[in-house]
Amino acid sequence: MGEKLDLERAWNEATALLSANRDVVLIVAAVFFFLPNVISTLILPSQDALIMQMEALGDQPDPEEIFALFGDYFAGSWWIYLVFGLVQAAGVLGLLALLTDRSRPTVGEALAFGGKALIPYIIALILQFLAMTLVPILLIALGAAINPGIAALLGIVGIVLMIYIWVKFLLLSPVIAIERVMNPIKALARSWRLTKGNSLRLFALYMLLIIAVLVLSLVAGLVFALFGVLGETVGLLAAAIGGGLISMGYTTVMLAVLAAVHRQLSGGSAEAARETFE
Repeated sequence: MGEKLDLERAWNEATALLSANRDVVLIVAAVFFFLPNVISTLILPSQDALIMQMEALGDQPDPEEIFALFGDYFAGSWWIYLVFGLVQAAGVLGLLALLTDRSRPTVGEALAFGGKALIPYIIALILQFLAMTLVPILLIALGAAINPGIAALLGIVGIVLMIYIWVKFLLLSPVIAIERVMNPIKALARSWRLTKGNSLRLFALYMLLIIAVLVLSLVAGLVFALFGVLGETVGLLAAAIGGGLISMGYTTVMLAVLAAVHRQLSGGSAEAARETFE
């Protein structure tokens, strides 16, 4: 487990995984990442109205008014976010299984596994979210009991710890999808151990990928915005398709990188790891 992560090797293995499985990857990514993003863009309430309402509140808005705005925005659409979130979570697990399972499962078999592993995965994500949010909240509360300056300082420390916890749990989905660890707590613990000694490298790798996606999204957004001159409906459809393509590409590449990182840090023996937890 003490192996140092080779970023170049991880990227090369990720691209090799995508190249070797491009047909099935394209199908799964289109169904589970592209279509949900396109549909959600077309049917969900526009965020532009929410942004304008936020701006209308002024520079120092009342927190209760902010909560009321978000409450109204999500009141009628929360279930859509939930459904699409569950669909994409199942797609994440299924795609990881497709990319890495040596038994060469069919698309249906991989997605069936994604559905089976969905509940443990969701529970693990909830536990991860609680760990990431409770730490800064407790630190800020502790500082507030002393004085505002200490609260601000501990708030910064809390944000750093929150990012650290996020990095430590980056391999949660590969642990569940590849190693078949269905116990949420054991899956989180396994991810924590696998990332030992490589937190900074993982953080750097994902920051580079995120920056690349942000630049690509900016350029693509400008290109697709040109379709707005053809009318509001055409502009909305172009934005939906563009956003869906970017989301599909970003998610697929991220999952391939995760699979490659997991293979490298686990020694490439998912079978041995499974036996540890069975």
